[in-house]
Amino acid sequence: MPERLARGLRALPPSCGPVRLVGVDGHAGSGKSTFAGHLAAALDGAPVLHLDDIASHDELFDWTARLRAEVIEPLRHGRTAYYAPYDWRARAFGPPRPLPPAPVVLVEGVGAGRRALRPHLACLLWLDVPREQAWARGRVRDGEEQREFWAGWVGAERRHFTEDPSLPFADLLVRQLREGYEVLPGPLRTADPHRTVTLGDDPPAMC
Repeated sequence: MPERLARGLRALPPSCGPVRLVGVDGHAGSGKSTFAGHLAAALDGAPVLHLDDIASHDELFDWTARLRAEVIEPLRHGRTAYYAPYDWRARAFGPPRPLPPAPVVLVEGVGAGRRALRPHLACLLWLDVPREQAWARGRVRDGEEQREFWAGWVGAERRHFTEDPSLPFADLLVRQLREGYEVLPGPLRTADPHRTVTLGDDPPAMC
């Protein structure tokens, strides 16, 4: 399914300068990074911006201005963006990392579909995993070392999605199967069926 989805994303009009910016959102622990990696490979190595590199301990969700300045504005003008990735263990930002204006750039992480970013997105994907299930998976993944962090994260994520939900604006829902993924129309495309790019006989139609 990532290959079919990749074809649909390539067919979309650019949304951020010359770039088709694609958001991959969902609860922490839902598998966004893994899926984004598969999708990037299907897109012949499309760049992936992980929002874990943009957020920090002091700004779990209050990073919109930095994302706009370091990433969105350069891409809008067809320039390579440079952002400083955050080191969660050192609690410090590292040296700048380039993000080129490729035909498709993936933005992966909790809040990728936030209100301030949606106008720049060509498509918003939502990893369709219930939050309690996703959080349980995330705790197991991160282990005892991150137990205290998770205690604070859950409340912060609840508040974020209450104030600035992404799911109602998702074009497509992504569900992990025993093997591979299933991609279904999301709430936004269900409400607005004209938001489609049909690719031959490959269901489902894309954003």
